[in-house]
Amino acid sequence: MRIIGIDPGLARVGYGIIDEIEGKKIMIDCGIIETKSTKKEEERLVEISNDLSSIIKKWNPNSAAVEKFFFYRSSTTISVVQARGVIMMTLGKYKLPIQEFPPMQIKLAVTGYGHSDKNEVLNCVMHELSITSPPKPDDAADALAIALTGIYLK
Repeated sequence: MRIIGIDPGLARVGYGIIDEIEGKKIMIDCGIIETKSTKKEEERLVEISNDLSSIIKKWNPNSAAVEKFFFYRSSTTISVVQARGVIMMTLGKYKLPIQEFPPMQIKLAVTGYGHSDKNEVLNCVMHELSITSPPKPDDAADALAIALTGIYLK
């Protein structure tokens, strides 16, 4: 099984690709899709879709896990929701089964505690994937946690 985990955003979309083979989880790739704030929002959304399509074509995941947006008041809320919509549409275009998880559920699945901090989540991700260096940037590490959640809760 190969899964792509996605941490949505407009400026940066984190992604992480994990294989699960006979119970062992192996990180294949992780990184970010970054868009420039100097571009028009619609151009940034197209860039996210195009770059995500390239990642899907390259790694051919069987499924996807996406962080579910929970509402909070912020000047970027609408932009993030729009980016998430583009991400969901792009995943749908490739007919990938999608699981959605709110942040607390991701923390609970990865660490066993729904109120874990970022460092606790990161340490558990590194341990589970047997990696010695923290994935950078944080968005990529978060995407790996989301992918692991998709594996754990399939």
